Amino acid sequence: MYNANTYKISGLFSFSTNSFEDERGYFLESFSNKEFQEIAGNISFVQDNQSLSKYGVVRGLHYQVGKFEQSKLIRVVKGEILDVAVDLRIESPTKNEHIAIKLSSKNKKQLFIPKGFAHGFSVLSDEAIVCYKVDNYYSQNHERGIRYSDEKLNIDWLVSDKDIIVSQKDSKLPLINDLQ
Repeated sequence: MYNANTYKISGLFSFSTNSFEDERGYFLESFSNKEFQEIAGNISFVQDNQSLSKYGVVRGLHYQVGKFEQSKLIRVVKGEILDVAVDLRIESPTKNEHIAIKLSSKNKKQLFIPKGFAHGFSVLSDEAIVCYKVDNYYSQNHERGIRYSDEKLNIDWLVSDKDIIVSQKDSKLPLINDLQ
């Protein structure tokens, strides 16, 4: 049974699943479509993605628009990240607000982010392997982003500025006020 936590921004929730541990290690059912749909509704994931990043890497803030918007289910299989979701929904009372949650291989939490959000994360451990399910395929023509360092968002990535590693592409993303 999923133990779900909701947030002040509607649609977002995190959960953990039961882990069975003994002297050999642990067994974890990381995903059950039946239990997930009891919480999230009828979401059908079409692709699993995985990234490996080292300490200080900030990926994001990314999202897709139009018919290629994506819901995401994020989990960490190695290390620890700070996962961030920014509400971009036009009519939302929490538009442009964000939540940040630590996900790790130790706490085994997962974060669900529905369509209409930008997503990013920073790596807090020496390295992290992040896996995420998406309910729509990637489309380069529909990809958008917001600069991770946007002062209006005021996101504390929990990594000092001198240690942040960001791609050239992500460092040139627009500010939230410049979005169309």
